[in-house]
Amino acid sequence: MLTKRIIPCLDVKDGRTVKGTNFLQLRDAGDPVELAARYSDEGADELVFLDISATLEGRKTFLQMVERVAAAIQIPFTVGGGISSINDVKNALDAGADKVSVNSAAIARPSFVDEASSCVGSQSVVVAIDVKRAKNTWTVWTKAGTESTGLDALSWANEVFQRGAGELLVTSMDRDGTTAGYDIELLSTLSERISIPLVASGGAGKPEHVKDAIQLGKADAVLAASIFHYNKISISELKLFLHNNNISVRM
Repeated sequence: MLTKRIIPCLDVKDGRTVKGTNFLQLRDAGDPVELAARYSDEGADELVFLDISATLEGRKTFLQMVERVAAAIQIPFTVGGGISSINDVKNALDAGADKVSVNSAAIARPSFVDEASSCVGSQSVVVAIDVKRAKNTWTVWTKAGTESTGLDALSWANEVFQRGAGELLVTSMDRDGTTAGYDIELLSTLSERISIPLVASGGAGKPEHVKDAIQLGKADAVLAASIFHYNKISISELKLFLHNNNISVRM
């Protein structure tokens, strides 16, 4: 049985880790390098670093910060934010990332997913999809969740899968930062349609939410921020809870 991954997320703005609710009302959560080192030591399986204002500000990911984080950890590391060219992909990997996360650039030019996966391999290309529920469907949003694309999330997920994405990082904007639980219907619907790993994001507030994302949503990995940043639970405590609920995790 494949182990399920627990992945802390560092949303970084102006050199600090921040966390908001529904992508708004950002509040400080600490130094990203210190948090990264702590999570690596606590047993995180991977780490995600998202430079959340890079695309909106029309700039590239802050590579010096990426290098500092990479030097502080001993686990795989995904970097996203402002990555819109093959050079950006290469620069992030050269700075110490193991994977890159692309979002707005893929929406603007879907063939970028093909090019990136051909250049560095699908295993290094994560497509991040930010979605909002619209009645019985989900719509893709872009530019740090500020602009609706009108794209159907399920169709878009299938397209990037076909184009060579190695993993999907799917964030429910409705649940983000609410600590009310993941959008299980969204996750389970996607997991039935897509055969690449699915990373659930948006809504973790207690261990049961993570368990449900894995058991009911069929997620391969779970991303969380608030519950770790504000010491609601440690990664080791969460893994022990999952292990005791018959979920295979790396202890």
